[in-house]
Amino acid sequence: MHTFYLRHNDAVYAFALSRCQNAELASDCVHDAMLDVWRTAGRFAGKSSVKTWLFSIARNKLVDALRKRGKLSYVEAVPEHEDTAPNPEAAAIAAAENTRLRGCIERLPGPQKAAIRLAFLEDLSYPEIADIEAVPVGTIKTRIHHAKQALMRCLELGLRVKPRSSNSP
Repeated sequence: MHTFYLRHNDAVYAFALSRCQNAELASDCVHDAMLDVWRTAGRFAGKSSVKTWLFSIARNKLVDALRKRGKLSYVEAVPEHEDTAPNPEAAAIAAAENTRLRGCIERLPGPQKAAIRLAFLEDLSYPEIADIEAVPVGTIKTRIHHAKQALMRCLELGLRVKPRSSNSP
């Protein structure tokens, strides 16, 4: 169980934090999900991957906690590549772009942010994400589509602002 916890703790924590924006609640969610895995491991039917099963448990724990706190909303607002740079300047530029991308991801609404993280950082398929989020696959596709549009707008805005400031007298 310790190895399982070490392997999945950070990813589940990032997922929970992206949904609730509360470090304490996200940490509690990870703890509760891991306890639930420990208690119910014998009931794992293998109908999905272990990762999908774990994220589903974590999502359910978070939903329960948010309901108890009266902070659950079903209304959703509609709207990294590997560094192979050969020199420090290119590496610095890539790091700045990565930071800007992560900043744009952090500005996404919770459901979109979670879908993007699960799809691109955890490398889960749309059906797996739909299982975790307990929504239809079409909803995940829509969330990711709107998130990508928002990310492009955010990144384009950053690209437009940066050259203007560098051309200032």
